[in-house]
Amino acid sequence: MNRVCAIAGLALAASGLSGCIAAAAVPLGAAAGVIKTSQDHKRKKSRAERPAPQPGQVFETEDGRKVQLTNLTALPPPGGVPAAPAPPPTPGGVPPEMQFLYGSGEASALSLQAYAALWNYVHGELRFRRDKSQVTSVVMTRDSTLTSPRFETCGKRPLAVVFDVDETVLLNLGFESDAARRGPGYNQGRWTRWEETGAGKVEAVPGAAETIAAIRGDGITVIYNSNRSASTAAFTIQALDHAGLGPVTLGDTLILRDDAAPGGKDERRWKIAERYCIVAMGGDQLGDFSDLFNAKELSVPARRNTTANTLIAPLWGHGWFILPNPVYGSGLKGGMDDVFPKDKQWADPAEEKK
Repeated sequence: MNRVCAIAGLALAASGLSGCIAAAAVPLGAAAGVIKTSQDHKRKKSRAERPAPQPGQVFETEDGRKVQLTNLTALPPPGGVPAAPAPPPTPGGVPPEMQFLYGSGEASALSLQAYAALWNYVHGELRFRRDKSQVTSVVMTRDSTLTSPRFETCGKRPLAVVFDVDETVLLNLGFESDAARRGPGYNQGRWTRWEETGAGKVEAVPGAAETIAAIRGDGITVIYNSNRSASTAAFTIQALDHAGLGPVTLGDTLILRDDAAPGGKDERRWKIAERYCIVAMGGDQLGDFSDLFNAKELSVPARRNTTANTLIAPLWGHGWFILPNPVYGSGLKGGMDDVFPKDKQWADPAEEKK
């Protein structure tokens, strides 16, 4: 269709017109008629010169066709002119998801609730176990599936709680404020520069610092397992210290991703589990609990279903603790029929009668 418009445009340019001529739905023959009109106009030099039609004006061609000049520069699709796309968020404004996570009392309350539940589980349930060797790890074994999760008892390994870092224990206020000013789009180089220079522009997730200090006070090791780069480890340590979440030791209580390694965390989790009995985990993405949740073949509805309708469901609040994050991550995907089952979709009857 764009080729038709280009042909018509060349003809109009030769006759002193601008834009693209179109009827209700312009067929190829209409463009050919425009070309013929232009050629005839050139041959009949004795005819009086006419003024150029203006947009909206209807005029008749030599073969009797009535056409109307428009301001279109390209022909519309067969279904008609589509609605104009919604304008992108205005740079400098705060997107609703950021308003919620970083500014709302609701997000703060959810975080406090998650950390209170974690503390009650670790302190309230585990400390009364006389035989700690029979405590079960909450890390799924290598042979697990989402429908058949497997776990092992810890024996004599010391107890530990494993946390993700970003938006689980640490709020990246500085980076996200810059992202809000810039508008949509993520840049890995900018994130690396943030890791290197933003240690003083973070704060702890509500409830995180107090809960982590209390867990350590119970003699349980706190370990961070993050996809932050190992090459910027010194700056991550500074950020954790600034937010009151340290101290940490790289390679022991701070486990980071090697630059050449993939983003999955299972391998690192299993290595931690070889040394410690992991009795609880906290994160803001399902991948903070198992990489199986991020399998490419897992559909959006199936991924949601595994959290509530499998043997994994009892883990939420009893070893696995999720923090809110509507700003970024693997949970932000799915089309209309993925998010809203077809048999649950509704349309206003008053609108459908029109």
